[in-house]
Amino acid sequence: MTEFEKMRNQEFYDFTNSEGLTSYNRAKKICAKLQTMTTEDENYRDIIEQLIPNIPKSSTVAPPFYCDHGHGIHLGENVFINYYATMLDGGIITIGNNTIIGPNCQFLTPNHPINYIQRRKPIEKCLPITIGEDCWIGAGVTICPGVTIGNRCIIGAGSVVVKNIPDNCMAVGNPAKVIKNNLDVIDN
Repeated sequence: MTEFEKMRNQEFYDFTNSEGLTSYNRAKKICAKLQTMTTEDENYRDIIEQLIPNIPKSSTVAPPFYCDHGHGIHLGENVFINYYATMLDGGIITIGNNTIIGPNCQFLTPNHPINYIQRRKPIEKCLPITIGEDCWIGAGVTICPGVTIGNRCIIGAGSVVVKNIPDNCMAVGNPAKVIKNNLDVIDN
């Protein structure tokens, strides 16, 4: 198994491997192009599709935007990601249909060794992040490695999500805690 395959398979891998660095450098160059664009610019769609393959036409990522690879990001239909999102996509990041992401959110899949001697080595493992459908992730939210947020959830602004959140919940705080469930009631 290559180091890149180990990365995608949630195993410790050497992040200085040539395949990973090539992918990383490619994404950085594309992200740099995006920094001077708006979603209304003529070339925006071409550039974002180079970065995030198979991004649905109905989904939008507002620059500036930062990621490690781009091809580790899987977006559903009608996803909106606001300004200054950071997605460290060594692990797969999946965002379901009709989900909106506030500005300055971070999706962090890398996880470094706990042992300080091991942390001196250029190794990490990346755990996937999954966000369900019809979610609202407030401004400045940080989502940590391996977290799954269920369908129809709201994560309050500034929260740090370190554990899974079930469907139909509102979670806030650092660490984020569920403060309300059964959000499937329609507002009037």
